[in-house]
Amino acid sequence: MSAENDFIRERSRGEVAASELRSTIAVRERCGQLLDRARVGQSAWFTVDEGKLRDAAAEVATLTRQRYPKLHIPFHSRWRHFEAGGVDRRRQLEELLGDVAPQVRAHAMIDLTFVSVLLDAGAGPEWKYVDPHDGATYTRSEGLAVASFHAFTSGMFSSDKLRPLQADAQGLRSVVTDRLARAFQVRESNPLVGLDNRAVLLRRLGEAMVEQPEVFSEAARPSGMCDLLMGDEGGITPTAELETHDLLSQLLVSLSGIWPMGNSMGGVPLGDVWRHPAVRGDGPSDGWVPFHKLSQWLTYSLLEPFHWAGVKIRGIDKLTGLPEYRNGGLLLDSGVLRLREPDAAHTVWHAGDEIIVEWRALTVALLDELAGAVRRELSQSEEQLPLACVLEGGTWAAGRELAQRTRGGLPPLQVHSDGTVF
Repeated sequence: MSAENDFIRERSRGEVAASELRSTIAVRERCGQLLDRARVGQSAWFTVDEGKLRDAAAEVATLTRQRYPKLHIPFHSRWRHFEAGGVDRRRQLEELLGDVAPQVRAHAMIDLTFVSVLLDAGAGPEWKYVDPHDGATYTRSEGLAVASFHAFTSGMFSSDKLRPLQADAQGLRSVVTDRLARAFQVRESNPLVGLDNRAVLLRRLGEAMVEQPEVFSEAARPSGMCDLLMGDEGGITPTAELETHDLLSQLLVSLSGIWPMGNSMGGVPLGDVWRHPAVRGDGPSDGWVPFHKLSQWLTYSLLEPFHWAGVKIRGIDKLTGLPEYRNGGLLLDSGVLRLREPDAAHTVWHAGDEIIVEWRALTVALLDELAGAVRRELSQSEEQLPLACVLEGGTWAAGRELAQRTRGGLPPLQVHSDGTVF
């Protein structure tokens, strides 16, 4: 009985911690703690050069003007990568769907977004994808997007041969590493990091959908969540609205079981949440820093299919900047952040190592400040240029460009990827 009570107590602690950490309020507050600490010289890993923040903002603003001269900047989204090579793959998908109801079109786009984002966690420097339709070669995020687009349109994630343009539980549970490798043209000379874990994520998504028919509908498709959030299974109404954080919250709860179990408490998976000894919080969440990078990336990327379906999107700036190596690399390469020990750049780290947790936290906190500085450079208001557009304009592209100039595109810190974090 004692062991059972201990299990119940630990499980309860895990549920309390997970609930506390599943919000962008917690992300910002705890990342802010580490930035405040670094600013007063208490970080063992980084110093912060306040004077470089404006230089970084000017770099981002210049690139934003080059990429979007009229400042008509779309959201940072997986859909930008689907446009790689100047190809309108959204239109291609619509043409494949044919004359269908708006709800059917939205469901296909949402299904595609789910699987593509879950397959997007860093490709590594050696992998490439050759588009079988036009012979164009793509790498990194664009390559992963194009490869996943073709896998989706070929029906790889559907169990219904008559309805290939969907993802469903049975189709996702049938995804094995070898099959995914063929779709992504992986071979010994063309390695893709974290391939096994990507396949595992898709299979776990399939299992999660079967276990939650109240969320994903009896059809067990990712897009079933669309109907749940809209509250109308008959179609999307003209007055439909979506609070962005409600979407993220639903994703964090419903997808909690698909993530690797390394970060858990009492058997409750915490997801992209990591320990740092200097971070304070209430109760069992003390010492943990949440990021939820892939879940937020999925949220950003789902907003466009909802918007295209006529849903009014609210509260997008409740999401945070994404703590990945392009945004984080921008801060290091522009000098806003500096390593105390330059040799740290030559070590291969893991996502849970203190230096990487802190780098990601400082990235989140500084991106909010950098966004304000970019708006001033561009004479834009927060309403005109929300964080999602600053990222796209933007910080991600500037981080990639600086990395290309200095290290041939490689990130400034080496992080071992399991295919689920970066």
